[in-house]
Amino acid sequence: MLKVTNLHKTFKQKKETIKAVAGVSFDVRPGEVYGLLGPNGAGKTTILRMISTLLKPDEGEIFINDENIKDNPVKSKRALGFLSGTTGLYDRLTAEEMVRYFGDLYGLEEEILNSRIESIFALLDMKDFRKVRCSKLSTGMKQKVSIARTLINNPPLLVLDEPTMGLDVLSAKNIIDFIRKSKDDKKAIIFSTHIMSEAEYLCDRVGILHKGKIYFSGTLKEIKAKAGVDHLQDLFFLLDKKEKVLSEN
Repeated sequence: MLKVTNLHKTFKQKKETIKAVAGVSFDVRPGEVYGLLGPNGAGKTTILRMISTLLKPDEGEIFINDENIKDNPVKSKRALGFLSGTTGLYDRLTAEEMVRYFGDLYGLEEEILNSRIESIFALLDMKDFRKVRCSKLSTGMKQKVSIARTLINNPPLLVLDEPTMGLDVLSAKNIIDFIRKSKDDKKAIIFSTHIMSEAEYLCDRVGILHKGKIYFSGTLKEIKAKAGVDHLQDLFFLLDKKEKVLSEN
């Protein structure tokens, strides 16, 4: 479904050049949650923005359904849904108007759009606040609107960038349940997080990202065995320690 090959991305800040992503490769299959794991600043968001066509890679290729996204970025956008913990909403629109607006942008016919809205609002238990303006919604309700917006065109690929960031326990559970349901629906899911407990609960395979590079990739069991650790977070301590040793020598 998704194949990422040798991605590179640098940013220039004043006189400094920052290597945000350095040769990252991985793939995500239908019905699978692939976790892109790492601390803040590891490069997760930059990678996801390149997959979502919001940024262009300096080098490397991204394929969705065996088609290079640079050949038809509009088609690629239609094949994916992007969700983050900081997704913006239009305050003056109601929850339903917000979701309908994005359905219109995707060119969905009215009958199909109406059907999708009803099924998604029922799935996410949103009917009680469908006519409420987004400015009046709680944080958890807003995230449900963001999920509905992400799902409205029924994309086969979901790109989830720290979707539970800043949410309370109940709101975060809604996101987790949504991811598990999407997996059951055979969607390919790339899930970025720095919360290791979420990764261990949700992910089939993971890539351990540190300073723009994937150092370990595979199932949780495979990675823990290869690294000789019992807990995922211990990997980042090892990588950080190794980097400090190399920089001192």
